Amino acid sequence: MIRSMTGFGAGRGSVNGEEVDVEVRSVNHKYCEVKARLPRELSALEHEVVRTVKDRLARGGVDVAVRRTSAASLVAPRVDVNLAESYARAFAEVQARLGLPGSVTLADVISAEGVVRLDERAVDLDLVGEALRRGLAQALSQLVAMRAREGEALGRDLLARLDELERIVGRVFVLAPQAVEQYRTRLSERIAELTRGLPVDPARLAQEVAVFADRTDVAEEITRLRSHVGQVRALLSSTEPAGRKLDFLVQEMHREANTIGSKSQNGEIAALVVALKAEIERMREQVQNVE
Repeated sequence: MIRSMTGFGAGRGSVNGEEVDVEVRSVNHKYCEVKARLPRELSALEHEVVRTVKDRLARGGVDVAVRRTSAASLVAPRVDVNLAESYARAFAEVQARLGLPGSVTLADVISAEGVVRLDERAVDLDLVGEALRRGLAQALSQLVAMRAREGEALGRDLLARLDELERIVGRVFVLAPQAVEQYRTRLSERIAELTRGLPVDPARLAQEVAVFADRTDVAEEITRLRSHVGQVRALLSSTEPAGRKLDFLVQEMHREANTIGSKSQNGEIAALVVALKAEIERMREQVQNVE
C-alpha cells in the first residue's frame, strides 16, 4: 500500500545517563531532502542522521530535531587553586596593611575573577551516538506508521476516483461510434436539404463519414487511458515507493483526456471529458502527497 509524505514521529534514547530526544517531521517534496538540527557537541553525528533517514524514506522534506536532555552535564566547574591562593595572600596582605577588620573568607576568594570557571566536558560520542540512534529509530518508526495510515486513506480515495474514471471512459467508448452515426444522419439530411430531393451519391457520403470517423476516432486514447488506470491500480497495491510513477501516469492520463476532448465533436462526450479531466486533476492533487 502507498504511503503519504506527511507525518510526525518522536522518540527518546537513553544509554548510561545520556538521554537524547528526537522529533521527525515530513512534508511533501519532489525528492528526499533531510535537514537535521543537532546540538553543537553532536554535529559530528549529523551525516549519520541524514543517512539513516534516507535509508527509511524515499521522498519528502524531512526535518529532524535532536535535543540532548542530559545537557546539564555538558559543563563542569574548574577551580584554579594556585590563583585562589594568590588572591587569598593578596587579600590578607591588603587587610593587614590597611588594618581592616574581619578576615578573608572563602566567598571572597571564590568570587575573584578567574578562580572558578566552567569548562565544557568532553562528550562520549559513542555513548551519545547510541542514544541518538535509539531515539531516531523510535521517531522514524512512528513517522513511517503515520505515513502508512495516511497512505491508506489516500489509496482509498484514489481507487474511488479510478472507478469513476473507468465509468466515464466506458461511457465515452459507447458514445463514440454513435457520434459517427449521428454525423452520418445529419450529413444526409443536410445534403438532401441542399439538393432538394436529388439522389445522394452513397460513395461520396460514405467517404465523408469515413473521414469524420477517422478524425474523431478515440479508440487509441481510450485504450491508453484504460492501460494507465490498470497501472495506477497496480502501483497502489505495491509496497514500493510509487509517487513519481503515479505522478507521471496522471500526467499521461490528462494528456489522453485532452486529446479525446480535442477530437470529439459530440456535446455529450465533451461534457464527459470535462468530468474526466476534473477527476484526473483531483487525482493529481492527491498523488502529490504520495511517497
